[in-house]
Amino acid sequence: MDYGKVEGVSKSVSRLVQGTVMFSSEELEAGIDLLDEVLELGCNSFDTAHVYAGGQAERVLGEWMERRGNREEVFILSKGAHHNADRKRVTTFDIMSDLSDSLARLKTDYIDLYLLHRDDPDVPVGLIVETLNEHREAGRIHAFGGSNWTTNRIAQANAYADSKGITRFAASSPNFSLAEQVEEPWAGCLSLSGPQGEEARRWYSDCQMPVFTWSTLAQGFFAGRLRRENFEEMEEELSSSCVHAYCYDQNFDRLDRAYRLAEEKGKTVPQIALAFVLNQPLNIHTLIGCASGDELRANLEALEIGLSREEIEWLDLRRDER
Repeated sequence: MDYGKVEGVSKSVSRLVQGTVMFSSEELEAGIDLLDEVLELGCNSFDTAHVYAGGQAERVLGEWMERRGNREEVFILSKGAHHNADRKRVTTFDIMSDLSDSLARLKTDYIDLYLLHRDDPDVPVGLIVETLNEHREAGRIHAFGGSNWTTNRIAQANAYADSKGITRFAASSPNFSLAEQVEEPWAGCLSLSGPQGEEARRWYSDCQMPVFTWSTLAQGFFAGRLRRENFEEMEEELSSSCVHAYCYDQNFDRLDRAYRLAEEKGKTVPQIALAFVLNQPLNIHTLIGCASGDELRANLEALEIGLSREEIEWLDLRRDER
């Protein structure tokens, strides 16, 4: 396992971050067994959110940490202030409410990295930065940032923090994968992928802010089962958001190339897709959703795959030859 750092957090942070969105209190013991195995393999970082499984994801994670007494060993990334069907919720009240719920469910008095799950550009960024600083000063969070925030709003937030001499955004969590996000899988999603993400990728490359990327395998598009030829028969097995966001000709071209490169290197398509992200000139951590230790072991192999710039550009359709 490789590790990085997040400013404000003393712990090392594994480059692969285990997701918890699939966890359920009804299958608590299975979730705890998986968390044990993931940590044993060196993945000490876990991604969760206030909205995941109606709170069950955080509850399973909290029960595990309490049973094992390992809170100081693990890095917890949680998210709050997601919009709902009625309104945008990036407010001082909602941040406090969601954070309080998350702390109770996680059975802890702090979260290592707290991200706002969505942004509301109508809210002055200074108010948001001040609110997050209050929670950091109270010890409820050690670092904070945004998920699905534009680089422009993050830059505005950090300029405000600098002008006041207070703590800045420390991290960001956009989508990034080999697949171009043609349509949003859910409302308010931002992606670094494809030609449209080039400017944002350059910004993150320049500033080296830690980026916690989600849907690296494009919701199963690069799981190694889908091919251009079997899409019609596989379509029902894919999530509707995967079909809506990723199943387009340009991404099938990328998938064809991932299969070719995987065969040449003796690797799998998921490993090549993960290596594509990990080999970018960014300060990358990637959120994964392993269902078993074997899946994590396969993902760990991707950390060892070196891809040349020519291979990366070829996979991403930016050049015809390697």
